[in-house]
Amino acid sequence: MAVNIIKLCVGIESVEHLIEARKNDPRNKGLDYNFHVTRFKPKRADEILDGGSLYWVMKGFIQARQRIIGFEEVKTDNGTKCMIKMDKKIYLTESQPRRAFQGWRYLDQQSAPKDLPENSPEQNMPTELRNDLKELGLI
Repeated sequence: MAVNIIKLCVGIESVEHLIEARKNDPRNKGLDYNFHVTRFKPKRADEILDGGSLYWVMKGFIQARQRIIGFEEVKTDNGTKCMIKMDKKIYLTESQPRRAFQGWRYLDQQSAPKDLPENSPEQNMPTELRNDLKELGLI
């Protein structure tokens, strides 16, 4: 069974902001994937590559995910790091509250929020409104 990763999306205000940031990032030009560089390669990489995703936490909620398609070792000025390669498509998920944490964590499939159905009312709702309604228990 696939294992996922969960990570804080620092400096990003909303899913819309994440989509724009990914689209306008010059490092992604010409690549058929997005990437995120982290300090260590996950020990459970094989399980993650079996259909796992990186779930993004923004403003205290898991709100989106990107499917992980690979890992690559990269050399930096600060030593060797791990590049997490992700599919460019960003899936909106049900909002799920999360407290702040450092680095990334594993997220089992059973604990991961479901994707929002395509063209659902929640898909077209601004992120902040969707989070407020979720906190109030209305969605």
